[in-house]
Amino acid sequence: MVEDAARLMAHVRSKDAAAFEALYDGYHRLVYGVAMRMLNDVAAAEDVTQAVFLKIWSAPQLFQGGNFAGWLVRMTRNRALDLLRSKSYRQEELPQTEPAGEMLEDAAFAHIDADLVRSALAQLPAEQRDLIELGFFGGVTHEEMSRRTGIPLGTIKTRIRAGLRKLRGTLQEAVAV
Repeated sequence: MVEDAARLMAHVRSKDAAAFEALYDGYHRLVYGVAMRMLNDVAAAEDVTQAVFLKIWSAPQLFQGGNFAGWLVRMTRNRALDLLRSKSYRQEELPQTEPAGEMLEDAAFAHIDADLVRSALAQLPAEQRDLIELGFFGGVTHEEMSRRTGIPLGTIKTRIRAGLRKLRGTLQEAVAV
């Protein structure tokens, strides 16, 4: 899938709509799952998913190679954090809707991806898992984690980096199976 993503992105750079559709089909559940986990709101997660793929179409040169799924998760996370931090986003103002009809299938697939990530996270030592969850799903900066926990900033970064390496290996094994 990784080689396919790089190949498809090369085609997207030349505005190949079929390649873009293939990328969307292969990765929209991942994007939606991350956004849903962070925002806990169906409409907001759908908006983030749309914004991420619109950015891929309009600026495919942003992907310079490497792990496409990791790059995509980073883009999604940043977009969701932007939404959480924006003055216009208020959790209480967003409608609390449940997925219905065709959206139910997308929500179920997003939870499958989320379950895979949760399972991989559960295999990490608590000192790594807790920091990764705070940073990636809670939107907490490294500096804030250090203040909250009393752990030195360098240690925070080292634990997150080590945890992400383990997480990547676990997820790559799970996807390869």
